[in-house]
Amino acid sequence: MNFPWNYTRYLRLAQRVLARGRLPSLLMAVARKGEGGDRFARLRGDLRLLQGLCAAWWRGEYRAISSQALVSVVAALVYFLMPLDMVPDWLLGVGLLDDLAVLAWVLRTWDGELAAYRAWREAQAPEVLQRVEALPPADRSAD
Repeated sequence: MNFPWNYTRYLRLAQRVLARGRLPSLLMAVARKGEGGDRFARLRGDLRLLQGLCAAWWRGEYRAISSQALVSVVAALVYFLMPLDMVPDWLLGVGLLDDLAVLAWVLRTWDGELAAYRAWREAQAPEVLQRVEALPPADRSAD
C-alpha cells in the first residue's frame, strides 16, 4: 500500500490515540477545527463521515471495520489536526491541499469499508443515527 508522504508517522500516532482512549478528544478537536468557516467547506462532508464512523465505533454500535482501516481513518483525522504537516495550514490557499490529499487517499483506499458504513448508516433510524454519531460529551473526552 502506498501511503502519502510521512503518513506512517500518523499511523503510529493514531494507534496511540486508540490505545490510550483519546478518540473522543480527537473527535472534539476535529469538530472544532472543521467548523473553521468557508476554508473547510470542501472537507466538511468527508470529515463528518469519518467522525461519524469513529463515534459509532467508539460507542460500540458499528464494529464492521477492519482495524487497519480504522487506524488509517484516525491517522487522517490526526493529520488534519496537525498545523505543521507537509504544507503548513497557515499558508493561505495551499495550506489545506495536503489535508485534502490525505483525506482523499483514505476515502479512496478504504472505499469498500466506507461504503459498508454508509449502507449501515442508511439502514438506521434518524434518531438512532443522531445518537450513535453524536460527538462525545466534553466530560467523557478525558476518559
